[in-house]
Amino acid sequence: MQGEEDHEFDVVVVGGGPGGSTVSTLVAMQGHRVLLLEKEEFPRYQIGESLLPSTVHGICKLLGVSDALEKAAFMPKRGGTFRWGSSPEPWTFSFSVSSTFSGPTSLAYQVERMKFDQILLDNARDKGVQVREKSSVVDVIEEDGRVSGVLYSDADGVRHEVRSRFVVDASGNKSRIQSRIGGTRHYSEFFQNIALFGYFEGGKRLPAPNSGNILCAAFNSGWFWYIPLTDELTSVGAVLRRDALERVQGDREKALMGLIDECPLIAEYLSEARRVESGPYGEVRVRKDYSYSQDTFWRPGMVLVGDAACFIDPVFSSGVHLATYSGLLAARSINSCLSGDFEETKCFEEYELRYRNEYSLFHDFLVAFYDMHQDEDSYFWTAKKVMNSSAPGLESFVELVGGGASHEGGLVNPASYTEQRESTFREFSELADRPAGESGTDRDLFDSTLVQSVLEEGAKIQVHAALGDAEDDEGPMREGGLVPSADGMRWADFAY
Repeated sequence: MQGEEDHEFDVVVVGGGPGGSTVSTLVAMQGHRVLLLEKEEFPRYQIGESLLPSTVHGICKLLGVSDALEKAAFMPKRGGTFRWGSSPEPWTFSFSVSSTFSGPTSLAYQVERMKFDQILLDNARDKGVQVREKSSVVDVIEEDGRVSGVLYSDADGVRHEVRSRFVVDASGNKSRIQSRIGGTRHYSEFFQNIALFGYFEGGKRLPAPNSGNILCAAFNSGWFWYIPLTDELTSVGAVLRRDALERVQGDREKALMGLIDECPLIAEYLSEARRVESGPYGEVRVRKDYSYSQDTFWRPGMVLVGDAACFIDPVFSSGVHLATYSGLLAARSINSCLSGDFEETKCFEEYELRYRNEYSLFHDFLVAFYDMHQDEDSYFWTAKKVMNSSAPGLESFVELVGGGASHEGGLVNPASYTEQRESTFREFSELADRPAGESGTDRDLFDSTLVQSVLEEGAKIQVHAALGDAEDDEGPMREGGLVPSADGMRWADFAY
C-alpha cells in the first residue's frame, strides 16, 4: 500500500449524496471530526429529482441550507398529479390540504440533483466536514470484529488508510462495501423494474397552480414520470418490469420514443418538445430500480444509510426523503455513542427499527397504489395471474412483493399482512378512484390512514425544524426504546 496513514477521525462517511451529506453535517455540527469521501467530482449527474416537503422544510432546515435552496430558485412542487387507477382523467393531490403541511411548508421542490447535491456537500464543508472528492473507498478495516476505518484511493491512485470510530456507507445501490456489513441483500420478487429516461426541452406544463407537479401516468407497459425541472427542462422516464429488458437494449432513444407513443398523455405533453442531446442531460439512460432491503443495517463500527441499506420503487418520490431521513437517524445514533449517552447496540437498534419502519410504510403505500389499478391488460397489476393463485388479488400481490426481507411479520405472512392492512388499502383505493372533476379535482389523500402514516415521521421533523423542539408525543416505538432528544441531534430516554 502506498501513502502513509492519515490522521484519525471520529467518523468516515462514504458517499457525498444527500444521505452522506446529511449524516456528516449533523455529526460535525456536534463538534466531532468527520471525513467524507466521494468517488466522483461534484457537480455530477444524478437521477431522483422530486422532493417531499419533509426534506425541504425539515431536514434541509436542520442542515441550515434553507436560504441556499431558496436562492437556487428550484421549481415549486405543490403535490402530485396522476393518470392512475380507474379514472380516465388525471387527478391531483396537494400537500396543502393537510393541516400539517399548510402554509409555506406545503411546497416541495423539483430539483436538478447536480445543483441540489452540490448545495448539501458545500454546506457540509462549511459546517466543518473534511470533504475529499475523487476518492474511492475500496475496503473497510476490521479489528477484533469491529470496523475501524477504510482504505481508499485518491485521484492519483495512491492508497490511504483512515481510522475512525464509525464508518457510514452512504454510497448508494452500487456500494462496494455494503457486503462487509454481513447478511444478504433481498430483492422484491415483483418490484424489479427498469427505468429508461431522458430529458426534453419545450414540454407542456400542467395548468396553474399545479404546473410544477410531478405527473405520473400509467400505461400498459408500466408508468411514466414527467418532472418539470425548469420552465423549459423536463425529466421524462418510463418504468418497466425487468422482463421488458429487451425493449431498452440497442437504440435507447428509439425505445424511449416508442414508449412515449404508447402513452397518449405523455405523448401529448411532449408533442412540441425536443430531446436534449448534449451536456449532462443529453444521454438516454437506463437504471435498474430493483426494490430491495439488506438483512441488517449495521454492525459494530459501521452503518448503512440510504440506498446502501434499502431501496423502494420511486413512484412516490421517496428516494431523497429516505436517504436524508436515514442520515438524520444515523447521526442521532453516532452522536449519542460519541457523547457516551447510550451504548452502541441500543443506539443502532433504534436506528434500524425506525428506518425499517419508514421503509415499510412506503412499501405499504406502494402495494396499495399498484393494487388499485384494475386493468388486467397492464402487466404491472397481474400479481394474481403471475402467481397462478386462487387467493384474493391483494394477498397474491403481497406474496409477490413481501419477500420477508424487512423482517416484518406481516410481510412474511401474506394472510396476516392482508388482514392488518386490507381496510387501509380499501380506504385509499376508494379515495383515489373517485371520478376526477374539472381539471382533475384535488383528492384529499391525507384523509387516508395510509398516507397519514407514510408522512407522519416527516411531519414531526418539520415541526422540530420550525419550532426547535423535537415532537415525539407517542413515545418510543418499542418498550425500552429511545426518542429524539430536545434538539433532535441525539437519542434520549422517554420521560414517562
